[in-house]
Amino acid sequence: MSDDVARHISDTLLWLCSVDSPIGEERALCDAVSARLLRLKLADPIRRYGDSLVIPWLRKTGGSHIALVGHLDTVRTENGPARIDGDRCFGAGSSDMKSGLAVMIALAERIVPTSIPHDVTLVFYAREEGPYAENELGVVLAEDSELSRVDLAVCMEPSDNRLHLGCAGSIHARVTFEGRTSHSARPWQGDNAVYKAAPFLTEIAARSPVESVIEGLIYRTVTTVTQATDGGRGRNVVPDRFILNVNHRFAPDRTLESEQMLLRSLVADRALVEFTDLSPAAPPSASHPLVQRLINCGIRGVEPKQAWTDVARFATRGVTAINFGPGENAQAHQKNESTSLALVYEGYRIIERWLTGT
Repeated sequence: MSDDVARHISDTLLWLCSVDSPIGEERALCDAVSARLLRLKLADPIRRYGDSLVIPWLRKTGGSHIALVGHLDTVRTENGPARIDGDRCFGAGSSDMKSGLAVMIALAERIVPTSIPHDVTLVFYAREEGPYAENELGVVLAEDSELSRVDLAVCMEPSDNRLHLGCAGSIHARVTFEGRTSHSARPWQGDNAVYKAAPFLTEIAARSPVESVIEGLIYRTVTTVTQATDGGRGRNVVPDRFILNVNHRFAPDRTLESEQMLLRSLVADRALVEFTDLSPAAPPSASHPLVQRLINCGIRGVEPKQAWTDVARFATRGVTAINFGPGENAQAHQKNESTSLALVYEGYRIIERWLTGT
């Protein structure tokens, strides 16, 4: 890679990180990306849905149709001003996932279109870091019929230039144990909701991960209590309510419906269960020809995606999707987030090699 191309990529990443885009506040970055890519010779006009963009970059090549996909939003963490220090770019979203966005933009601005034998669409979308139902990619896929016909979607989530196949599904449930208040000096007059939850907590803590082997990859189904709160009556009051957030992550060989039934059976009649976030799983699709070709373009490895990503949204519409991005997975959602520029350059070269066949 020439110094000029490397500088273009790092300048683009720094520019992206300089425009704050915490979840729900993506409009300024959406406007900026749209204005920048409007300067390119695109196959068709940019299509905008809320604060999300569909960019028809290349068309009528006669080859496969590939979508490169990335979210504009970041989590709300403490970060200083965007900057480059040595090999690292610092700033909110530098890893998750403005590094992927920088590669997408740099590819469109630097590659000679005639060198790519594929139709290519770029998708920049909002609200990925929140609840499934509020994620704007759902709106984009529902309203943009062309995206439902792509041959492969690459979600450029941070993966250290490793190919993360499929994804685990995720369920969040509010589990409410109910009791009866009393003064803490006379606890026998009440019914402590925290104590009523104790057997359930013990059972969940004792559950071991359940492994599923799918296309040679191991996915683990796990159940975790992530939050707990009482009814807030007071420090001298026996609580009549104890609320848990239970997060259940499940392998791609399971369904939302089966796992909701499983959670209900684990709780039984001991508490009320309310499902607050339902995200399906996605299969690996390791044998897809385009996936196999990417594997041979210098990636650092192939792994199952134990977490949830938007590949599942594509999978529910019958579109093969994979996770591959240059950001550092361990830096995602971190205070003072940063990422290695060397990884970003490497990710650019891998995608360039894959798209052009060189």
